Amino acid sequence: MLTNIIKNNNLKKCFRQVKNYSTIIKPERDSKYATINNQDINYFQNILDKHSVLTDPSDVEGFNQDWMKKYKGTSSLVLKPKTTEQVSEILKYCNNRKIAVVPQGGNTGLVGGSVPVHDEIILSLANMNKIEGFDPITGVVTCQSGTVLENIESYLSPLGYTVPIDLGAKGSCQIGGNVSTNAGGIRLLRYGGLHGNILGIEAVLADGSIIDCLSTLRKDNTGYDLKQLFIGSEGTLGVITKVSMITPPKPTSVNVGLFTCDSFDKVKTILTRAKSQLGDILSAFEFMDRPCIDVVLAHQQVQDPFDNKQPFYILIETSGFNETHDSEKLNDFLESIMNDDLIVDGSLATDTKNISAFWKLRESITESLGKEGAVYKYDLSLPMDQFYSIVEIMRNKFEGKANVVGFGHVGDGNLHLNISTPKKPYQKEIFDMIEPFVYEYTSSHRGSISAEHGIGSMKPNHLHYSKSSNSIHLMKSIKNTMDPNNILNPYKVLPN
Repeated sequence: MLTNIIKNNNLKKCFRQVKNYSTIIKPERDSKYATINNQDINYFQNILDKHSVLTDPSDVEGFNQDWMKKYKGTSSLVLKPKTTEQVSEILKYCNNRKIAVVPQGGNTGLVGGSVPVHDEIILSLANMNKIEGFDPITGVVTCQSGTVLENIESYLSPLGYTVPIDLGAKGSCQIGGNVSTNAGGIRLLRYGGLHGNILGIEAVLADGSIIDCLSTLRKDNTGYDLKQLFIGSEGTLGVITKVSMITPPKPTSVNVGLFTCDSFDKVKTILTRAKSQLGDILSAFEFMDRPCIDVVLAHQQVQDPFDNKQPFYILIETSGFNETHDSEKLNDFLESIMNDDLIVDGSLATDTKNISAFWKLRESITESLGKEGAVYKYDLSLPMDQFYSIVEIMRNKFEGKANVVGFGHVGDGNLHLNISTPKKPYQKEIFDMIEPFVYEYTSSHRGSISAEHGIGSMKPNHLHYSKSSNSIHLMKSIKNTMDPNNILNPYKVLPN
């Protein structure tokens, strides 16, 4: 039921010049990489079946471009292995021939990490989509890396368990890509990140070596925890082929509230109250500003949830196992924030239909912005005192020339700053107004220039804003050790 409660310069270093900057510009192709020939294709056809080697331009086109149509490569070959052994043979051959490879999952990323920059072979993991086992006692699920996240959830739900990660792209993103990018999502506040939830990984190195760290143990203190190297490495250190993951029991009592506030200071106060008063049942705390709501209303079949427009909207989810207990805690919390005039209006949803309607407002923002025109997306972690300030600064900077919106996982300090213009394609003058200013601002407050989307091909030369030179040097040393020919996802993550 639905209850009404109340009423520059760095850019030029990254890219080469192209005419009018009318598209995302790329680093030059490294001449050390071999060009694919018919002999290569024949070799791959001997390893894979004919349906798993795509060479027709019409078949390859969709793999060459990200879903936002921002990044586009020129690959002429897509390989779709079905086994770890096939991945191993492919990489061994590519390493010997010095053919560059880009691993690709559901291709739902936002920083160009899963599409080729030039003519790299696309290694699609889509055919490696089996759930291989589940232990109902420990709650550990083991699956191949191409398994779609929503399919894992559908498998677990009847068994009384749930996936600890939830994303708007869950219907198409794949668990291997989630792990490779260390995706965060909307319930990190409750279940934590993938570094804690992934128990084991099987991966293939650039030379074809298979690294079997597919443990299902919660405790294993035997030397270096090698699986952590692959989590968040964006396919630059190895290709993840299988994962084992701890899954929590599926909550039986779920409530979602949508509230409006007239200041961001009140948003922060409500967050503090929610953490202290809701505690163990708080599973999500999301925030959207009014421009986000407006863009969703313009492009989706949804209604404005409230009559009076307010500058800030909060979506709070609780999930537990005792409806009476959860309702008591939630009611005490609601009474507290109402009595102190922290919210202007609000509604509470307890049935599936209205819960989905509330979540649609939040999860449709990215898709709706994409329908507006070109979207310049920045995924930041910032201290709460500066969390929304950057949105206001950028809004003043553009003075109506662009639509500047802010939303995200305020519960874990993750802001999605999006700047959209009706003019496509992407424009140099817009980039120059944003970069490197946004990165400098974030760095000055000891934030992160990538909270959960990764670095991809968008941010390698901005990595120094979040990592020290010694840290970057160590990362390069690890990369050179594990992939000395640099065939895995080149031009990504690390600066040249």
